[in-house]
Amino acid sequence: MKRAIAAAVFATFAAPAFAAPEVYTVDPRHTFPAFEVSHFGMSLQRGRFNKTTGKITVDREAKSGSVDVTIDAASVDTGEPKLGDHLRAADFFNAAAHPNITFKGTKFNFDGDKVKSVDGELTMVGVTKPVTLTAQQFNCGNHPMNKKAMCGAEFTTTVKRSEWGMKYALPAVADDVLLRINVEAFKD
Repeated sequence: MKRAIAAAVFATFAAPAFAAPEVYTVDPRHTFPAFEVSHFGMSLQRGRFNKTTGKITVDREAKSGSVDVTIDAASVDTGEPKLGDHLRAADFFNAAAHPNITFKGTKFNFDGDKVKSVDGELTMVGVTKPVTLTAQQFNCGNHPMNKKAMCGAEFTTTVKRSEWGMKYALPAVADDVLLRINVEAFKD
């Protein structure tokens, strides 16, 4: 009996040292990467991508994590069909030749227990560049309806589209593009 109690006590104290990373699958029904860009200095034009898949791994004990997200470039949507067609063409995302936009996050940065940013590489139009996504919010808990463990977040960063070869209509359509990535993911 004493051995069983000792084993249980040891297991209780040893468990945090062996805490496993948690893996989450992106919920495509609630994940829509979006962008904003100045149009002729008059207005902000916005769009989003309607198809996103991926995995997020978070290890809160080790304060680490990784992200592997794929965005379907052809799913770009501005609400205006002709503009969407132009964005899918060679002047911008060239979705026929480069069907996927990817973000591979390799370093989570924490402030206490909260994820503050993720460093990684963004690939668009076949060009890969380092990018840091800043967490505007990052929350984990149980989904209020289905009770499954989930995390939700909103990340932002600003990129220069010309660095990915998208130079059409510069400078009338701004080079700086704000990326706003909202994501929800369920624990595997």
